[in-house]
Amino acid sequence: NSITATETALFDEVKVVSMAHSIQDLFMDGFIKIYSGSQPTNADDAPTGTLLCTIYSDGSAAGLEFDDSASGTISKKSTETWTGTAVVTGTAGWFRLQAVGDGGSSSSEDERIDGAIATSGAQLNMSSTSITSGAVQAISTFQITLPAS
Repeated sequence: NSITATETALFDEVKVVSMAHSIQDLFMDGFIKIYSGSQPTNADDAPTGTLLCTIYSDGSAAGLEFDDSASGTISKKSTETWTGTAVVTGTAGWFRLQAVGDGGSSSSEDERIDGAIATSGAQLNMSSTSITSGAVQAISTFQITLPAS
């Protein structure tokens, strides 16, 4: 006896998402953008406010990298100096850590982390939230900690 099975499946759209990447891998060569105003409701939303500065690992073009995880925390790569030159004068209100290729508009597919900026008690603390066009901004310490599951 022989058995023949035929199955047909038709799809309008197929999306494959790899979940095997670490946070370190997702944000490798990404950037931090500092904006004025209040951050969007969630990171899927387009940026709000005015872009004040983009932070690079070399101050002008190269993306950011993180050191390997230690106790659930990844930190800015110790060999990098994260800086950027302000393009506009304003008051920093929030930041977006975004992966390479982020188009900057609303997206539920781009990898992003948003956070508040203040002089203390925020996700990104600066010595002053006042930013002047042409001034170099530096991030000396940056960590992402994930809770134990």
